[in-house]
Amino acid sequence: MAENAIVIEGIRKSFGAVVALREIHLTIPKGRVVGLLGPNGAGKTTIVRILATLLTPDAGSAKIEGYDVVKDAHVVRQLIGLTGQFTAVDESLTGRENLVMVARLYHLNQQEARKRAEDLLAQFGLTDAADRQLKTYSGGMRRRIDIAASLINRPPVLFLDEPTTGLDPQSRTELWQIIRGLVAAGTTLLLTTQYLEEADQLANSIVVINHGRIISHGTPQEIKRAVGGDLLSVQLADDTRTLDAVRVLTPLGSGRAHIDQAGQIELPIANTAGILSRAIRALDEAHLEVADIHLRHPTLDEAFLKLVGPQNNI
Repeated sequence: MAENAIVIEGIRKSFGAVVALREIHLTIPKGRVVGLLGPNGAGKTTIVRILATLLTPDAGSAKIEGYDVVKDAHVVRQLIGLTGQFTAVDESLTGRENLVMVARLYHLNQQEARKRAEDLLAQFGLTDAADRQLKTYSGGMRRRIDIAASLINRPPVLFLDEPTTGLDPQSRTELWQIIRGLVAAGTTLLLTTQYLEEADQLANSIVVINHGRIISHGTPQEIKRAVGGDLLSVQLADDTRTLDAVRVLTPLGSGRAHIDQAGQIELPIANTAGILSRAIRALDEAHLEVADIHLRHPTLDEAFLKLVGPQNNI
């Protein structure tokens, strides 16, 4: 048995003159969640489509559970589940009928197909809606059915390509709980998402891709630390003296201070030991009254923007 669920070695892919992927190398151990982040057109979906045997790479190789996605494509398709950016279910059928249909396509007999459908309907909290047509389902319910369909064959590896796009916060949170349950049961998950909070919540590690290259790879905390340390956040009682505070605080920091529209100062800090007391003392000596002061970690959004540039969107 392969030790890693996914191994990508030197994958390249072009579409005419457009280079989508440039020498991608990535290894994902079994039972892990990897968040794949990048701007639109960075190559995220191309990676997923290659791993799902829907595209052939121009060079390099990729393996799922030890099987080559090109040479052993028929085996790989039995090992994976895929949920794309758009639901791939029949709205004229009921939830139950959709799942039974997919199960039959995997060559389960009628009895096995119905049993598998019942199990998944219960797992995804859709038993009460099982006999309703999908066109009556909410967006969150449709997404759950879509993911349930990708799990019919109990795949050890699951690809979720922007699974919560367009969902309201409650539906997104419910889907996160389902995803956590799948991973706890041993599923390996590659997740692309438009929501950085989602990757921060779910992923063991994050891969940031831009212009077809991996530009950063690590845990969410490592990604955040790689682009700067903690931030000292200061709000003065009198925001007309904000620039005075910046001059006082800058020698304590490790980079340039930023002032937001509300007048809040944020200063990168490399060494946080005793920084709050030193900052308060420096501000007090300058006769600057503090309304609020605290340390905070950078968000994944901030790290992402520093890595790929503010002009890009996920």
